Amino acid sequence: MRRRGGIVIVMLGGALLSGGWLMSRGTGVKGLDRAAREHLFAEVFDHVKQDYVDTLADSTLYRRAIDGALRELHDPHTMFLDARRLGRLDESTSGHYAGVGIQMDVRDSGITVIATLPGTPAEQAGIMTGDRIVAIEGKPTSGFTVEEALKALRGQPGTEVQVAVARPGMGERLPFTLIRRDILVNPVRHALLVGDGIGYVDLGIFSAAAAVDLSRAIDSLRAAGAHSLVLDLRGDPGGLLDQGVDVADLFLDPGQAIVSTRGRSAGETRSFTDHLPQKWSDMPLVVLTDSGSASASEIVAGALQDHDRAVIIGTATYGKGSAQRVFRVGDDAVKVTTALWYTPSGRSIDRPRVAPIDARNDSAVSRPESGKSRPTFHTDGGRQMVGGGGIVPDIIVPKRRVTAADRAFQTALGAKVPRFFDAMVEFALAQKASRAITNENFEVTPRMRDAFYLRLVARGILMPRAVFDSARALVSQALAAQVSRYVFGARSEFGRALRQDSTMIRGVQLLRGVQSQKALVERIASLRSR
Repeated sequence: MRRRGGIVIVMLGGALLSGGWLMSRGTGVKGLDRAAREHLFAEVFDHVKQDYVDTLADSTLYRRAIDGALRELHDPHTMFLDARRLGRLDESTSGHYAGVGIQMDVRDSGITVIATLPGTPAEQAGIMTGDRIVAIEGKPTSGFTVEEALKALRGQPGTEVQVAVARPGMGERLPFTLIRRDILVNPVRHALLVGDGIGYVDLGIFSAAAAVDLSRAIDSLRAAGAHSLVLDLRGDPGGLLDQGVDVADLFLDPGQAIVSTRGRSAGETRSFTDHLPQKWSDMPLVVLTDSGSASASEIVAGALQDHDRAVIIGTATYGKGSAQRVFRVGDDAVKVTTALWYTPSGRSIDRPRVAPIDARNDSAVSRPESGKSRPTFHTDGGRQMVGGGGIVPDIIVPKRRVTAADRAFQTALGAKVPRFFDAMVEFALAQKASRAITNENFEVTPRMRDAFYLRLVARGILMPRAVFDSARALVSQALAAQVSRYVFGARSEFGRALRQDSTMIRGVQLLRGVQSQKALVERIASLRSR
């Protein structure tokens, strides 16, 4: 049936492309006018409806025609959004949802609470990290997916949800009555001082309050003694274009270009410039990026790099250099790529596609071509950069190399990886219940690894002890993260990871002793010339 459905999509998608969607551009089947193309699509539709081996409802055929047409554009960002997916998009861009404020994971022991968001119903009721949600509205959660758990916990603001919790070290279940309300997910996930007057801010998404939230976080770090800053955009998928512009505006001077867009439709070709004086002109700035930094993250990183306002460290960004508009269609919508983004120096952020769309002579948008050397550009101060998709850091810090011992360990685990993580959570919760670990800076000892190995064996996860021991660094790091999370909380887990983060360590090294952005850029230049 899946193969047959694919045939239907291709047939109707092709007809739709040559019919009603692109006919106004003069594309499609050569020599056919608009009425003929509409007739062509209608004929194909009728043949599939009447003669195809399986019976399909009209609604199904139309939906598959739409999906097929959009898929043939080879653009992962142009898509049809039903009401459910549209709701999720609205949540991510607004930063709001109605629920109880629980971050969770699903293990074989059930739904485990990773953290509760500050000031939310879950935190105020006393739900804690490490609690297991064993029932929602009296229904056991055994076998629930994260999606099912979220659906059960979310609802209309003001409504009640009954939750039963099993807590490590306590025999009886704890009942909670939570009142759902509007939850605001802060764009800034972490803001802290990391020593030597260096502030750190982790911006997780460019939702509606990103610039305001970031500004407040930096102001608080300044008040606490920060005189330089690390802005972490790793894993930030972007979000709203105007928030990307507003965040860049915080660090640039009036009149400096931020980003430009080029598209075919009226109003899609625009330029965005800084309007407000920058708030922290005396703060040297390092921006961390990786392959998960996309969209608005790349707008900010590109603008700050072009104007020498930040030094970029990490790995190259995702290369999502296109802008989309959402067009409502009844209760649903279609999200369409309408323009490409360019940095102030003219670099395209968009990474070349494997299968680009058919760009005919009437296309006003040029895309970087794959297989060619990447063009060079220069910052305001003359530093050389490369274009052609994504933002390439000034200093590349590769991700941790997977060793032969790591690979042997992963091979030994095979398909038992989920059970391995279950065992780690179980081990961490046992440490929490025993209260044996009281210092957040604990080290994973050989005795702890021995106890964990025995727990693996008890779960039927068998591997040679030599293989386990050879991967002690990997095992210790994973165990430390889980124990930190469930014994001391998510903030402790994050702090430990940050102290061991090679990219963050490199950023701190560069900022240490630097008094101005100019001095930071000069330090980079001297390192490159060696």
